[in-house]
Amino acid sequence: MNRLIRFITLLAAGLALSGAALAQDKVVYHIDNAETQATKGLRNVRNHLDVAPDTKITVVAHAEGVDFLMEGAKDKKNPNIEYASLVSALKARGVHFEVCEITLRNRSIKKDQFIMDAEFTPSGVARIGQLQLREKHAYIKP
Repeated sequence: MNRLIRFITLLAAGLALSGAALAQDKVVYHIDNAETQATKGLRNVRNHLDVAPDTKITVVAHAEGVDFLMEGAKDKKNPNIEYASLVSALKARGVHFEVCEITLRNRSIKKDQFIMDAEFTPSGVARIGQLQLREKHAYIKP
């Protein structure tokens, strides 16, 4: 009987822990045009984390959206804004930045042209779908 009580207690604790993990908000931000979305998107991510710091956030970039993750990239409307420092600050808060490898091939861009905080995914669009369907991320397009 003592073993049964111990087993039930451990099982209940495990379920409670897994329930807490399921309660974490998860969001994917979709960037496909750096010129119109990057500054706004990074600001949205920062604000999101300011009010919900435990949110798991992944930013997926493809097409012209990858440009803000390239070395030396700046906001064209406000050249004082250098993206690398903004991305690095968000990366330090747990945000993942993923770049589409299909875009790299189509645009003849090499991985070494990107900042160190960028990660790579075989397909940006497929990755967004996986995050939404399999990993239950909410979708936001700034």
